[in-house]
Amino acid sequence: MNHKCETRKKLLNPDGSLAEPGWSNRLIFDYSPFDIKANRMRIKEWDYYVVVDDDFAFATVIDDNRYMGLLNSTFYDFRENKKYDFIEALIFPMGSLNMPTDSAKGDIYHKRKNVDIAYIHVDGGRRITGKYKKTKQHGELEYDLFFKGYPEDDTMVIATPWAEDKKAFYYNQKINCMPASGYIKFNGRTINITPDKHFGTLDWGRGVWTYDNTWFWGSGNGYVNGKRFGYNIGYGFGDTTAASENMIFYDGKCHKLDRLRFDIPEDIMKPWKIVSTDGRFDMDFFPVYDNRTYINAFVMGQDAHQVFGKIRGKAILDDGTVLDIDNLTVFNEKVRNRY
Repeated sequence: MNHKCETRKKLLNPDGSLAEPGWSNRLIFDYSPFDIKANRMRIKEWDYYVVVDDDFAFATVIDDNRYMGLLNSTFYDFRENKKYDFIEALIFPMGSLNMPTDSAKGDIYHKRKNVDIAYIHVDGGRRITGKYKKTKQHGELEYDLFFKGYPEDDTMVIATPWAEDKKAFYYNQKINCMPASGYIKFNGRTINITPDKHFGTLDWGRGVWTYDNTWFWGSGNGYVNGKRFGYNIGYGFGDTTAASENMIFYDGKCHKLDRLRFDIPEDIMKPWKIVSTDGRFDMDFFPVYDNRTYINAFVMGQDAHQVFGKIRGKAILDDGTVLDIDNLTVFNEKVRNRY
């Protein structure tokens, strides 16, 4: 049910199929877009960073989907119930963003008319910077964030195929629990990010997807008993027979979970229930803010709820230690994409 990949090898076979479906705590496979045998227009590559606070969240993404791309940064104000979106859309980047083939090395710099953005590896971690010019909707945005790295930390890595298309695959790493520092400035406000209460999470994805997919994803970070705690949970995306992406992180070590489910009420702002089949992750989720996106543009579309809120419950480590989680601000989402 959960196959751990432990041997370094190429991610893809010569025919473009995934060499070894499963999970790992490191980026164990060698990825190259030049090994892909599927239609080049189907390639998707992104680096997505997010910081979550009790009162707000901030996310930034560099995304190259070949026929379209994004240099996007967003501030979510839970108190105002408002989203400030700074979007630089790119038409047919076709790999020109030069996304790194490994999350541990390779920097990304991009400067356009309205934005200057960089994700850089520096001593001790990662520096994430951005400047967006004033738009009709918002004032200028500037941020300079440092995410402290722990090279010895476990991460969540999954290599997932699609049963209906052997040339489709999803290679994904989630890095949780990176203490964050720095600032975010916009609309005359300065938000200070401090490592005593803020963490960065990286969602690093490379792959070829089928056209229509729905997934569930959840992530959170915090301190529990004075130690760094985080989790990544998700399902619904590709053929996860070999492994799930469900994992608890505590003090730098991962604790693998089996399957789980999101019980989402019809009114999405009512409490959810999230529980794993092994009983080791049992959480009540209380929504605070729904980042709702609905796009229906002929052949492309998105129907998404990224919901921020509080979780309460328990997480059980591999040795049976029970962690009590109380009012940790996190996000959980349900997304359908057609593109």
